Amino acid sequence: MPFSRKDFGDDFLWGVTISAFQNEGAFSDDGKGPSIWDTFSARKGKIKDRSHAQVATDFYNRFLQDILLAKILGFSVFRFSIAWSRILPKGTGEINPHGIAFYHRVIDACLEVGLEPYITLYHWDLPQALEQKGGWCHRGVVFAFEEYARICIREYGAKVRNWIILNEPFGYTALGYMLGVHAPGKFGLSYFLPAVHHTVLAQSGAARIIREEMPDANIGTTFSCSQIIPYTNNEKDLYAARRADALFNRLFIEPSLGLGYPVDDFPLLKKIGKRYALWRDWEKLAFDFDFIGIQNYFPLVVRYNAFMPYLGVSEVKAKDRKVPVTGLGWEINGNGLYEILKQFGAYKGVKKLIVTEGGASFPDVLQNDGCVHDTERISYFQEYIGAVLKARQEGIPVDGYFAWTLTDNFEWAEGYRARFGLVYVNFETQQRIIKDSGYWFKEMLTREG
Repeated sequence: MPFSRKDFGDDFLWGVTISAFQNEGAFSDDGKGPSIWDTFSARKGKIKDRSHAQVATDFYNRFLQDILLAKILGFSVFRFSIAWSRILPKGTGEINPHGIAFYHRVIDACLEVGLEPYITLYHWDLPQALEQKGGWCHRGVVFAFEEYARICIREYGAKVRNWIILNEPFGYTALGYMLGVHAPGKFGLSYFLPAVHHTVLAQSGAARIIREEMPDANIGTTFSCSQIIPYTNNEKDLYAARRADALFNRLFIEPSLGLGYPVDDFPLLKKIGKRYALWRDWEKLAFDFDFIGIQNYFPLVVRYNAFMPYLGVSEVKAKDRKVPVTGLGWEINGNGLYEILKQFGAYKGVKKLIVTEGGASFPDVLQNDGCVHDTERISYFQEYIGAVLKARQEGIPVDGYFAWTLTDNFEWAEGYRARFGLVYVNFETQQRIIKDSGYWFKEMLTREG
């Protein structure tokens, strides 16, 4: 093993991450309302293996087992999300006491075994009742999200200091409101641009509410990001790379830092100001976050493409470049994470970075010996965590790494085909089996010296 936890220092956070929709199941139990993903996954052809998350990994009933697994593997942080529609079945208004009680049980279990909870307020599962009013395209979602945030901080703030506002806003706005391949399945700029603006307003608005209610809270938000590499050094490909970087990496971080939208490199974003923003919005976009979550899985190699609508950029696929890939065809390149940490760490307003998700999907198979020998995943973590260590040693303020994910789960439009877990799940019996990668983490995180 090329490194140990000692190399990172005692203050470095080691965590594991799950999300509500992908794990909880119990989709209509105890008063929970439907989310956009309940609706989307019920539509024919939207989930590749034709599955749904009505049971998922049954975390709702098995959370004690999974929290103990996280502890056994040596982690000190348990990051999970709250299902908005479990707290507020209609997205606003009447509070569901059963939902409130469930997350108290989860938090209490974490604290009892010595895991620090990091709660994500929004991990893609918007209440369907709000989507029927326009979802993230409708300004009312901002006020509904602020109401939801206030309920959560007042209910759980005495127990939980660490809060993450949003998970990967570019992911759910682009995939759900631009390309239509994720919930709610909308397509086009007329959905994407207002969804972006209302997301940025909600991100800062909810953070301000948490700060107001709990001044000493540790508040962050997370961004999906990829190192952007031009395919060639010609002028057009360099131009394409700048546009891609503005959209994929800068679109949400820069407004939060008071820098506004990156309109110089992506002028189309000016339409936000012309069509969707009110004059008083601009002073509300920024918030002084205590940390920024980085979620990087692969770099993007891009080239200029005049025929690509709006963007003018196309990706040069990893398979065409003959580079190592995961089971989903994503390029394996730890240097991409290192470069992203440098890029985000260079922002003047960024105090601290945490890699709040990191992991890889491979076609794991339970062997005759009852084990899952996922050596490719171990190699992946060695490379990517090594990149984090390099960044930290160079003074980049990265203070934690949270593995995605604890158990195999419902991986959005991929269904159950994509296994990211450190723990194998038999989805018919719900049996959990620690993979070799889980034992690798346990050895690194628990051994002395």
